[in-house]
Amino acid sequence: MTTGSHRGTVFLVDAEILRQDAHPAEQYVLRLSAPECARHARPGTFVHVGCDPLLPMRRPFSIMRASPKGGWIELLYKALGQGTRLLAARRAGERVSLLGPIGNPFRPLPGRPRPLLIGGGVGIPPMVFLADMLRRGQDLRPLALLGSEVPFPFKPRPSGYLVPGVPPSVIAAVPLLDDWGIPSRLASLKGFAGCFEGYVTELARLWLESLADRDRRDVEVFACGPHPMLEAVARLARDFDLPCQVSLEEFMACGVGGCAGCTVPVQTPEGTAMKRVCVDGPVLDARQVFR
Repeated sequence: MTTGSHRGTVFLVDAEILRQDAHPAEQYVLRLSAPECARHARPGTFVHVGCDPLLPMRRPFSIMRASPKGGWIELLYKALGQGTRLLAARRAGERVSLLGPIGNPFRPLPGRPRPLLIGGGVGIPPMVFLADMLRRGQDLRPLALLGSEVPFPFKPRPSGYLVPGVPPSVIAAVPLLDDWGIPSRLASLKGFAGCFEGYVTELARLWLESLADRDRRDVEVFACGPHPMLEAVARLARDFDLPCQVSLEEFMACGVGGCAGCTVPVQTPEGTAMKRVCVDGPVLDARQVFR
């Protein structure tokens, strides 16, 4: 494998596919050998992947897991268009061109020991990565709430952890997070067993309403998912006066800030400014993005 640095911490990698696992609803978990990327990856950062040698445009994917020791990263994606369908056809032993890690990560604030992680659909991967980081912290009590309108890319199981404020019938959890000692709950409008019947933001509101004021002051919100979900998360955080970081999802061409094709309006002390999601984000303060 060959690597070359770009801006010091972004690497151009000829990454070997270690494994590719298919899940329901054309979802895939791709593990790539990328030691430099794995060492520098942080929750919220992403990679820009060449899906096929015949397709010149790269595709952005959030990093779901990174193992600096093992030298690999994992991506979760759904095969929707030409690029991701070509990527889904790739097999272990093949190589893909990878640029990353790119972007600004989540940065938890000190003094907020109850992180609330909210992920929707393809916004689930950064929440898994963030949960992995938070479980290594001292005296942190994270809770992950994840929503999907297609079958989850894992087999949910009854949680081994009680979550006061969540309806007792809502017991479906992410096995990996349970194994890490992190409580999680799932939400969907599709009637999946053990899941909350509704939007994940509605489940988050129930939990926040159940907290005493002193406990709620310990909460910080982190979210990634579709734009309407992030708007709802921003409103939720505003209603409870909580700090909130969101990871935005935008179409990207270059992925390194050169084309400015992924700009969004952001509120700054000087007024509205256009920021590039790829390098100025993807993680931003929700109050800067949603009014």
